[in-house]
Amino acid sequence: MTKKRAIISYDKLTIDQKKQILKDFPDGYINHLTTIKTPTGEMLDALIWETEEVIYLVKINKIAPKAAVVDDEDDDFEDDFEADGDMKDDDIDDDADDDGDDDYDQPEDDADEDED
Repeated sequence: MTKKRAIISYDKLTIDQKKQILKDFPDGYINHLTTIKTPTGEMLDALIWETEEVIYLVKINKIAPKAAVVDDEDDDFEDDFEADGDMKDDDIDDDADDDGDDDYDQPEDDADEDED
């Protein structure tokens, strides 16, 4: 005995059927989609979902991909660097290793001003 075959849109599935698809495809069904060309030339994605009684061809509506979020602040730094990136370690100042007059990291001494 062969199973009944049906074509149905995902939007027309019952809640119980949608829950069963989630159980049958716990990692998602995106990797199980098949692209089908309709007689009118339209391309659509479909999921072949088999139950005990019926083999469904579930039409999945294509969702437009979300536009990537662009952070304009990241673009500010691109112009500061050379395109070829040939900066070498020798080009970097080694002033950080000196024990020079780096007073900016020392606590301020307000005691001298209060002695008046």
